[in-house]
Amino acid sequence: MNTFRFKLEPYQGSSTRHLCPACNKKNVFVRYIDTEKQITFPKNVGRCNREEKCGYHYTPSQYFQDNNYILPKTRETSFSSNSTPEIIQSISFIDKDLLYESQRSYKHNNLFQFLCSQIGETTALELFAKYKLGTSKIWDGATIFWQVDYNGNIRTGKIMQYSPKTGKRIKHPFNHISWVHFRIKHEDFKLKQCFFGEHLLNEDTSKPIGIVESEKSAVIAAHFLKDYRWIASGGKYGSLNTSNFKILSDRKVVLFPDLGAFQTWHRKAKLMKRYGIDIRISEFLEGLSKTEKLPAGYDIADYLIEKLTPETRYITEQMIKQNPALKLLIKKFELVPDDRLKEEITLNFSRRKQLKL
Repeated sequence: MNTFRFKLEPYQGSSTRHLCPACNKKNVFVRYIDTEKQITFPKNVGRCNREEKCGYHYTPSQYFQDNNYILPKTRETSFSSNSTPEIIQSISFIDKDLLYESQRSYKHNNLFQFLCSQIGETTALELFAKYKLGTSKIWDGATIFWQVDYNGNIRTGKIMQYSPKTGKRIKHPFNHISWVHFRIKHEDFKLKQCFFGEHLLNEDTSKPIGIVESEKSAVIAAHFLKDYRWIASGGKYGSLNTSNFKILSDRKVVLFPDLGAFQTWHRKAKLMKRYGIDIRISEFLEGLSKTEKLPAGYDIADYLIEKLTPETRYITEQMIKQNPALKLLIKKFELVPDDRLKEEITLNFSRRKQLKL
């Protein structure tokens, strides 16, 4: 019987079950161990037992890829003849009819309702269609962020619940996260995640790519900052790994980490540079946090939405009522709430002094 060198730690009491780095639930996270006791993995390498409500799973093979680590071929550390490394033999895809079916209920979608209150129904519809967002019946008004790859294949869909009033994720009484590939109960489903929004990268290859953590942030940034093609990694670790770097080759790429994740993504950027990617990392939020009190996890979407204050929206709406042509003017010139971020976008590839990678 074949065994794995790297396996999930067997249960030996509560000390072997930990806080999940994705859903922050206690005593549900199982870490990977090396049965040969040669490698100690970081605390985020493991699987959350809450498969339907979280679904986080960061394998040793992904960790090795992300860190450009090659196992030494020695008797002590190589795979033995009866040991098999974890390898994805093929990739499973989801029927496109499921995606089409999920696109019929936008008006009942909580995130759609929030975006309508911020940028208007017409624009919200355009963004939902562009990013192929869907609505799930698992939780009333939940959003499906379909992962459609460069070739148009559907890898999976992340399901999350948002407040229609604040646009924030609902985390109580539990963190509302699930996955389509878990829900359809596909036998022997072989998951290989891609970037959210990856299907947009072949539309206009002249535009640089902006990468954020959150799928919601990519959608919002795509409205305000149209100079970029916006995609999301789906979390701090997510799809930003070496197996997904190929589609970023020959493109200019800028990483926009959430506040507090700069150092982690800076290490990612250094790895990407070694793969020949023309990479930059934005320091905008880090700089902003030095003058403004911002919470951990604050991202570009938070900044953009906050700068378009309710007072500003009310004044703009009243002006449009008096002069309907103003709406066309705003759309034509792609006005954004604050020029500082637009300047940051412009400087990413023109500044003489670049951040050292």
